[in-house]
Amino acid sequence: MAFNDVLESLGGVGCFQILHTILLLVPVAMLSCHNLLQNFTGAVPEHYCKLPSTSDLNNQSQRHIMKHFTSLDQEHKPWRCVQHQKAPDLLLNSTDKLFEGKILEYCKEGWTYDRSIFSSTIVTEWNLVCNQRPWRQVARSIYMTGVLLGALVFGSLADKLGRMEILTWSYLQMGIAGSCAAFLPTYDGYCAFRFLCGVASSAISVNSISLILEWMPKRGRTLAGNFFGFSYSLGQIVLAAIAYLIRDWRWLQFAVSAPFLLFFIYSWWLPESARWLILRGETNKALKNLRKAAHINGKWREGEKLTTEMLCSEMQKDIFIIRSSHSVFDLVRTPAMRRMSLCLVLVWFSSNFAYYGLSMDLQNFGLSIFLTQALFGGVEMTAKLMVMLVMTFVGRRVMQFVSLCLAGVMVLSYGFTPHDMQMLCTVLAVTGKAFLASAITCMYLYTGELYPTEIRQTGMGLSAMNARLGSAVASVLHLAGDFSETILPMLFGITPIIAGFFSCFLLETKDSSLPDTINEVEERYRDISFEEEEAEREQWIIKIHVKEIS
Repeated sequence: MAFNDVLESLGGVGCFQILHTILLLVPVAMLSCHNLLQNFTGAVPEHYCKLPSTSDLNNQSQRHIMKHFTSLDQEHKPWRCVQHQKAPDLLLNSTDKLFEGKILEYCKEGWTYDRSIFSSTIVTEWNLVCNQRPWRQVARSIYMTGVLLGALVFGSLADKLGRMEILTWSYLQMGIAGSCAAFLPTYDGYCAFRFLCGVASSAISVNSISLILEWMPKRGRTLAGNFFGFSYSLGQIVLAAIAYLIRDWRWLQFAVSAPFLLFFIYSWWLPESARWLILRGETNKALKNLRKAAHINGKWREGEKLTTEMLCSEMQKDIFIIRSSHSVFDLVRTPAMRRMSLCLVLVWFSSNFAYYGLSMDLQNFGLSIFLTQALFGGVEMTAKLMVMLVMTFVGRRVMQFVSLCLAGVMVLSYGFTPHDMQMLCTVLAVTGKAFLASAITCMYLYTGELYPTEIRQTGMGLSAMNARLGSAVASVLHLAGDFSETILPMLFGITPIIAGFFSCFLLETKDSSLPDTINEVEERYRDISFEEEEAEREQWIIKIHVKEIS
């Protein structure tokens, strides 16, 4: 019997699969906290130049100094980055005419920050405002660079060393690096350890979805894949709640990092993928893990009947074909793999480029930053529940195309809507982000089903790498400054639409078994091509008969 039949005989979607999926999805929820953490730890509060020492003066004298020390902008708020140039000893005796026509200068003594929302952020810690403001986005870009590198490195390593080896190490790395970043005194140290968090983030993401899919029978894969995206959105709501309760950035950073040490401890219980072990020739370990799953599912008799010979018989051909090592070049070496990989690269890049482009600055929406984050997460969860149902009936390819195109339309509409129509802008942005989240959820499941087992992690790693490349590019565009209120939404809207059309060139995987080898993928594409040719011949024959009759 096939491997899917083995899983079905051992309980199908039983207690083991449910518990296994939950234990892998809880870290994914906390992972979203890290990806969007700097919306809170890097929030920019209201600020203005710090006044000279006036502790011995009454409030009226301080207001008098403030009046002449700086000016108000169009919103009647003090200038953030400049002050009037004047000698400190003239402050108390100054008159309105004294400072008329005075030269402006940058804040000399630092800034005074509004601490009514956050007691501290990395911005207030290291004065990342005014001419130092780009360093705030640099910190985010460094994290995304780590995610990019982790996707490339750990994707290939997981195919060679195993999913659980890499996942367990990544939990430990995330827990230690994230906790260290919370209490380092320097900006450089903070960025270095956030980079390590980014590296671990990719490994956790791609290995979690692969383990979920490889332990799940065919009939449960759609549900499990969608719960993967569902947990990510739930994590956004959790982040909003934690950030609301913890307003100090250091303790907030620690609060979302420390749980990964707990995940590291219980990850030793989680079994390696039996499918991967069989293809690597480690059938005894695979048999042990399958019997463990069978016992938890209450199918211990069926588990005891399994033998290594039974496991190898169906997959003997694949074990013989599989090579001892694979590289990223195997993803583009053959025609079908090349076509599939290029389409997935574009889809992953575009959707994450737009998704994180909208997610990176919640302060621009005019609502409470906590409410905006929770709203994004709540709407995404609703959209993903709908995807969970729709994708079961219409398939992955249709869902991917529709969600990307609708997301692009919503984001483009948001870009051309006047910003004084705040409510409409928020609705369009939230709806567009919900469709992008739906597309990303579909992609995780879709990509895992398209790539064969022998190189699935390498393919997932390449996909995740391009996803993080998209988010890094979005971060760099934010870093370039607010050069236009329309150009960025246009870019974030056009790219998903283009990606949606490219997704039409991918195979439908609904109700299909997972491919195990590259040869199997090539055969599926050849079968599709043959069917298309046969359909074209039938159409030509019908046209010829119609002409003869007429």
